[in-house]
Amino acid sequence: MKILIVDDEPKILDIVEAYLTTKNYQIFRALNGTDAMKKFELIQPNLIILDLMLPDVSGTVICQNIRKSSDIPIIMLTAKSTENDILQGLQIGADDYVVKPFSPKELVARVETVLRRSGSSISQQTKWSFNKGDLIIFPSNKQVLKTQQEVVLTHTEFELLTLLAASPKQIFSREQLLETVKGIEFEVLDRIIDSHIKNLRQKIEDNTRQPYFILTVYGMGYRFGGEKDEAYN
Repeated sequence: MKILIVDDEPKILDIVEAYLTTKNYQIFRALNGTDAMKKFELIQPNLIILDLMLPDVSGTVICQNIRKSSDIPIIMLTAKSTENDILQGLQIGADDYVVKPFSPKELVARVETVLRRSGSSISQQTKWSFNKGDLIIFPSNKQVLKTQQEVVLTHTEFELLTLLAASPKQIFSREQLLETVKGIEFEVLDRIIDSHIKNLRQKIEDNTRQPYFILTVYGMGYRFGGEKDEAYN
C-alpha cells in the first residue's frame, strides 16, 4: 500500500513516515506542491496526506487538480483549524482533516479508517438502479452513473450515498452518518456532514434546491428518496 506524504517540514515528514512504516506502508515524500504532483502521476499512491500550506502550490490547488481525474483518498494536514477552514477542505474533495499539532497515532488511525472505507463495499450486489436508470450505483467497483454519465465521487461521498441508498426508508442522523463514514470517534462539527451532502447533491441532483435523491428530514437528518428499479437489481 503506497502513501504519499506532502509537507514542507522535514521533521513532520520524518515523524509521519516513522509511524506509518511500522504498519508496513510504502512511504513516498514531497516537500512542495510541484514535486507532489509529479510523484502522484508517477507513483499512483493509494492515499495522500496533504499539507495545505506549501511554499509553491497550495494544498488546496493540488487537491482540486487531483479531484479532476481521481478519487484517491486525501487527508488534509494543516495548522488551519477554524470551522470555515475545515469545511473548505472538505468542499474541495478532502476525505478527512487533521489539525496540527496532531497525534501521530491518531493520524495512523485516520489513515487506516480512510483506506478501509475506500476498499470496502456495503453490498455484493453488482448494480443498483433508481428512477428508471437515472441514477445507477455499482457498489462492488465504486462506480456511479447519473443519466448514463460517470460521476466522480470522493470515497466519503460514495460511502454516504451507498449507506443512504441501501436503506431508502431509514432516516440517518448526522451523528450516525459521522460514525459510519469516519469509523473512529473524534470531535467534529455537524456541518461537516452537511458539507459532504452538499457536494454529493451537486453531483447527482438535477436541482440542488429541490433534491430528489438525498432528502433532508428537518430536525432529524437525511434519507434517500430514489425509487428502486426492481428489474435492474
